[in-house]
Amino acid sequence: MRAAAVGLAAVAAILSVPASAASLPDDSGWLIRMMTCSAEGLPIEVYLPQPVVFSDHGMSAGQTVGGYYTLDLSSINKGKGLEPVRVTMSADKKFITVNQYTRGLPPTRIPVGGGTVDFDHRFARHAKCGPFQAQDPNFGN
Repeated sequence: MRAAAVGLAAVAAILSVPASAASLPDDSGWLIRMMTCSAEGLPIEVYLPQPVVFSDHGMSAGQTVGGYYTLDLSSINKGKGLEPVRVTMSADKKFITVNQYTRGLPPTRIPVGGGTVDFDHRFARHAKCGPFQAQDPNFGN
């Protein structure tokens, strides 16, 4: 009985200690929305990791990074999920390519200044995309 009480006291002590900083996510896990689009009123967004966005030169020419793509289908009761994608900056820095590799869709090439593109042919055709935001923290101000 005494061993059980000591064990219970040890568990209570462990649970009462706050999580250490090492168990919390670091800054590399933060994402920044870099592009917004709209296809027939359905919002589409592309997110990239904060360290890439705020690096000295932003995305380098030819660089590919992992990010996330959202297609918000909440208005038709299908929800809004985060889909992992690969985002590549073109060698001339005039286009980004969003590769929805988990779904086997063809990569979508989007002008950095924005334009109309096709993502998913079921819900995201003729998506009007705004500019791929510069790494300037004052972009748009």
